[in-house]
Amino acid sequence: MDGKRLEYKGEEALKEIERLTMKASEVQESLLKQILTQNRETEYLNKFMRGEKNITDIEEFKRCVPVTTYERIFPYIQRIANGEDSSLITGHSITEMLCSSGTSGGEPKIMPSIAEDLERRTFVYNLTMPIINQYVSDLDEGKAMYLFFVKAEMSTPCGLPARTVLTSYYKSKHFKCRTHDPWNDFTSPDQTILCNDSNQSMHCQLLAGLVHRRQVLRLGAVFASALLRAISFLERNWRHLCEDIRTGQLSSFITDPSCRSCMSTVLATPDPRLADEITRICGQKSWKGILCQLWPKAKYIEAVVTGSMAQYVPALKHYSDGKLPLVCTMYASSECYFGVNLKPLCDPADVAFTLLPNMGYFEFLPLGHNGTLLMDFDEGEHVPNDKLVDLVHVKLGCFYEPVVTTFAGLYRYRVGDVLQVVGFHNKAPQVRFICRRNVVISVDTEKTNEEDLHRSVSMAKKLLEPYDGLLVEYTSYPDTSSVPGHYVLYWEILHCGIKTESENENAVVLDGSVLEECCIAVEEQLDYVYRRCRSHDKSVGPLEIRVVEPGTFDALMDLFINQGASINQYKTPRCINSKKALKLLNSKVSASFFSPRDPKWVPKMC
Repeated sequence: MDGKRLEYKGEEALKEIERLTMKASEVQESLLKQILTQNRETEYLNKFMRGEKNITDIEEFKRCVPVTTYERIFPYIQRIANGEDSSLITGHSITEMLCSSGTSGGEPKIMPSIAEDLERRTFVYNLTMPIINQYVSDLDEGKAMYLFFVKAEMSTPCGLPARTVLTSYYKSKHFKCRTHDPWNDFTSPDQTILCNDSNQSMHCQLLAGLVHRRQVLRLGAVFASALLRAISFLERNWRHLCEDIRTGQLSSFITDPSCRSCMSTVLATPDPRLADEITRICGQKSWKGILCQLWPKAKYIEAVVTGSMAQYVPALKHYSDGKLPLVCTMYASSECYFGVNLKPLCDPADVAFTLLPNMGYFEFLPLGHNGTLLMDFDEGEHVPNDKLVDLVHVKLGCFYEPVVTTFAGLYRYRVGDVLQVVGFHNKAPQVRFICRRNVVISVDTEKTNEEDLHRSVSMAKKLLEPYDGLLVEYTSYPDTSSVPGHYVLYWEILHCGIKTESENENAVVLDGSVLEECCIAVEEQLDYVYRRCRSHDKSVGPLEIRVVEPGTFDALMDLFINQGASINQYKTPRCINSKKALKLLNSKVSASFFSPRDPKWVPKMC
């Protein structure tokens, strides 16, 4: 990518969006030809286009190169991670592997990345403020309290860095060596963002945000869940933070040298008056509207509030008393950055992203309303090449899975998201993120599909057998009423009693410790990312099993049938999001049990 694009700001950035979207088809065609030209010598492309006279011909590419999934491309990625040359899949040098929050076989996905990818991501970041400035004025006259965090990076066997896409950016020269920008003046010193200890980082970043509370014009974190974790941390630790402000001395538990050094400037002098102000606000019984009270000049909150993060919108509205718009700026993944939200102050339910045709070559696989394929073949089979739709030929109202081709070596790669086309900006489609395909439950960056949930429950229910216990039916629910959120499983058990005050005389007594072991058994079987979030990141709380009365799932079926479901096609949903259904299930709970410990987790590649 031309480095000049990093300079697009203000009116120039908005003009560039117009240029790209007006010529979406031409930009896409030119970009794919660039990818094929630069990657023409790769083993992967030559495997499918061997003998073709013009390997850069777009129609030949679509005819010969199959639609693929992570499982099929992973052997090539793994070979490069083990030390083979990048030319297996790309004409560029792979500089790092990006760890995705998605999983395959219980492991994090790792995506190849080249130096140019950082240019593309920075280009998207540089578009967000010019867009927001059209709707919110004077953001250059104060600071942004954005809470950013890195995850500890690791290395592949050949020494390539393996890290998340955000950690990659924060540790890059694009972030660390950026010039001063009054529209991106963060309260958090870079050293606190780059601290690997999340608790020390959180303490220092919140402390800096409180010290500058009268200058803060906007609040944010990458994900809504991360911002709520910060509020929870503040609720537990505001007295310690106030003591730091009152004395001008950083808490002794902050041992990171870089944090201590940069925070000595933030806490240059004791400020008892500021500590008293914060104490008065945080000492209130209700924290409704606490964000507006602590940061009275804040104009909006920025965070991802689409997909599984939508469940946190009510909590954010509670803490802001509904006074601060929730802004979701972009749609991005480890594989590729896709687009931006041109109407950042819209309601979270109406967020739509305008796809940027210079980010990657985009095709779309038609889906049904529930994310199922609309074709006559099984999930495991190859998708017929002629079934995909180009960027400019998607249809309004229809659902698609994006398929991307990138400079870094992904070719016709299925991303796994479900999108709905809700409009067009010039020639570029605007899409709403619906969900991840096949994901049934999620509370943070982990994503659990129905197959993994069923396998985990199937293993755990074996612990009931010595007590003549039989798991009749189950469902799940992501409980985000507290922070961190946690998984709830509703279990209906036959021929068992639970030691409760109203014990059934004829039932076989099942000690509560057995159900606690069932909880941990489920967690031990869930994937690597879930176990990391539970054991290391602490972004997911202990799993809970709520045992319900006999007949509960019959009553649940009756509820759905009365609402219009077909009795012939009814299948118990593996995740419940209906308020009426949850009310019914919770009214039937006879006992509740939590995991007694963290599941085992050992750091691997990333």
